[in-house]
Amino acid sequence: MTSVSIRDLTLKFGSLEVLKSLNLDIDEGEFLVLLGPSGCGKSTLLNCIAGLLDISDGQIFIGGNNVTWSEPSERGIGMVFQSYALYPQMTVEGNLAFGLKNARMPKDQIAERIARAAEVLQIEPLLKRKPAQLSGGQRQRVAIGRALVRDVDVFLFDEPLSNLDAKLRAELRVEIKRLHHRLKNTMIYVTHDQIEALTLADRIAIMRNGIIQQLDTPHEIYNRPVNLYVAGFMGSPGMNFIEGDITHHSEAAINFGSTRIPLERYPFIRSDRPEKAIFGIRPEHVSCGAAAAGEPFTADVEIEVVEPMGADTLVWAVLDGKEFRFRVDGQSPLRAGETARIGFDPAKASIFDMATELRL
Repeated sequence: MTSVSIRDLTLKFGSLEVLKSLNLDIDEGEFLVLLGPSGCGKSTLLNCIAGLLDISDGQIFIGGNNVTWSEPSERGIGMVFQSYALYPQMTVEGNLAFGLKNARMPKDQIAERIARAAEVLQIEPLLKRKPAQLSGGQRQRVAIGRALVRDVDVFLFDEPLSNLDAKLRAELRVEIKRLHHRLKNTMIYVTHDQIEALTLADRIAIMRNGIIQQLDTPHEIYNRPVNLYVAGFMGSPGMNFIEGDITHHSEAAINFGSTRIPLERYPFIRSDRPEKAIFGIRPEHVSCGAAAAGEPFTADVEIEVVEPMGADTLVWAVLDGKEFRFRVDGQSPLRAGETARIGFDPAKASIFDMATELRL
């Protein structure tokens, strides 16, 4: 197993600074996900680690070795791209063997590595087929196998599931997680899909405009986002945000309209508290009906739209003039036009300084 370290990495295309003095340490055997919207720099960072882009400044270490100016083939990495990029005229076996043959590896070793990769990825019956005879999920398994046969310690994945339908994405996501548990290699995975990030990662690095906004475990990022951007990016549907005024009289509270939300249970991380703040609560942290009675904060909301989703239902409502979403059981009888009693614990909320957008 091999660690990866990035020190003050900067990448410029002319006057455009794409990556800005990035520092990142990835432990041996860790599954790290680079997450963010299109254009945030996540794939660019992965390509820098792979050696496909020359960086403008900084250093990259893989396994303690400085590989900043090393060729991709010298870095000990295997890369899986968004496009399968399989040779259509070759069989699966031929695609897996191609790179090893070019490296002049003995035939018996090539056969051994292909057999091992095929067993791990469960593609033994496909070895004599050509890519045109495979499904999308099978082709992506072959693409992963092509990296796997190289017997490297670091695997790089550049949005490998984005071309698949929802069902195949879910299936292959589980396969990738099983692969990591089995091999215990260091894996760096790029995606814009937060579900992939939350389910796969040991840690997530959320990026924006070439800068890492937060680097932490999925649980910590989801429940304690460091700023408004991270809070809004994570979660589907997104967190409810309400602008209000914080009062510091006998008990701290945030006020908007005629509503007052007590904050004595909220775990503030700063002693200095601004007057203007943004209160955030996730839809799944809101109770409804009888379950709301025991919550520290309760209120009545007007239901506008009800979206059944099978196991649960998403309700769009209005809380004191503000749009407000919450989840209920899929069998809930709530209907548009009704009034419902909701409640939540402010300890599960996230509050941000309106000026700096940082967590309070």
